[in-house]
Amino acid sequence: MNKILSTLLIIALFSLSSIQLDAGNPDRQGEAGAYELLMNPWARSAGLHTLTVANISGAEAMQLNVAGLSRLQKTDLMIGYTRYLEGTGIALNAISFGQKMGKSGALGISLMTVDFGEIPITTTALPDGTGGTFSPNFINIGLAYSYTFENKVSVGILVRGISESISDLSAFGIAIDAGVQYVTGEKDNFKFGISLKNIGSPMKFGGEGLSFNSLNPTGDISYNLTFDERAEDFELPSTLNIGLSYDLYVGTKHKFTLVGAFVSNSFSRDQLGGGVEYAFNDMFMLRGAYRFGIGNALIENVQNNVYSGLSAGVSLLVPTKKGSSNKFGIDYAYRVTEPFSGTHNFAVRFVL
Repeated sequence: MNKILSTLLIIALFSLSSIQLDAGNPDRQGEAGAYELLMNPWARSAGLHTLTVANISGAEAMQLNVAGLSRLQKTDLMIGYTRYLEGTGIALNAISFGQKMGKSGALGISLMTVDFGEIPITTTALPDGTGGTFSPNFINIGLAYSYTFENKVSVGILVRGISESISDLSAFGIAIDAGVQYVTGEKDNFKFGISLKNIGSPMKFGGEGLSFNSLNPTGDISYNLTFDERAEDFELPSTLNIGLSYDLYVGTKHKFTLVGAFVSNSFSRDQLGGGVEYAFNDMFMLRGAYRFGIGNALIENVQNNVYSGLSAGVSLLVPTKKGSSNKFGIDYAYRVTEPFSGTHNFAVRFVL
C-alpha cells in the first residue's frame, strides 16, 4: 500500500512538473510578487547555491524540498540570520523546527521575516522626506508533514501563509509546496529529488493606503469625496526543482558529495548548477557551487539573475558531549551577487 501511495504521488508531481515547465517564460520577469519566498535564509543549502533538492534533510528541507523533513534524527531546530544583498540594509531572520512523528513521519514548522530597516517617508510635496520612517512587515509561516517509505522514498507537503503589510496596506496569500526524494545505492549514496514550490492563488493588496480624497468631479457644489483605487492581482513566483546527488566515500572519515540541479522559474530564466561538498567525519563540512541562467535573456545586457555565479560555505557539527547523539552546529555561506556585494548566511543548529 505504501509503495502504491508513493508511486501515485510521484506521478502527480511529474504531471504538475510538465505544467510548470510550460509556464516558464522570461518575458514575464518582474510580473510576480512575494519574491521573499525565493530567498534562502539557511547557510548549509545556500553554500551550495540552493541546489540540494535531492539530499537536503531535516528542518532546513522545508525551504527547498519538504520531502527531506522526515530524514531527521528526532528533533531538529535551526535559527538563521542573513545579510541579504550586502549594501541594501535588508536582513532575513528565520527559525525552523522539525520533530519526528512515529518511526517514519515528521512534522515541521518554519517562520521567516524580512527586515527592511527604517525607510524614510517621502511624499510628492516633500520628496526629500517628512522626517518620519516606516518598515514593511514581510512574514511567512509554514506547516509541513513528511513521510519516508521503507527508507527509500520520502514525500512531503507544506502549506505556507504569506503576509505583506505596511501601516495602511496589506496582502495575504497561501502557497503549497510538495516534494519527493528517492534514495538508493549500497550506502544510500545516490539521491534524486523533485519539488514544486509556491503553488497558490494570486495575492492582492488592499487597505486605506489605496484611498484618496478629491473634489466632486461633477455638479455645481464642490465637496470632497473618498475614492478607492483597485490594486491589480499578482502571482506567486512558483518554481520546479529537479536535482541529483552522489556520495563518494574515501576511507571511513572522508566523504565527497556531488550535487546538481535544474530550476525552472515561472517568471524568470531557468537555471542550472552544480557543486561539491567535502565532509570530514560528519563534523566539518566545506562546500562550493556554481549556478548560471539558461535560455534567452529578456534584456540584452542582463544575462543572469542576481544569484548567478559562485557560492561557498562551511559547517561545524559537534556532539554536545562525548558519546552523545545530540549535536550542535554552526553554518556560514557566502553567495556572489551581481550587483551588490554578495549575501552572507549565518545559522546555528541543534540536533537532538
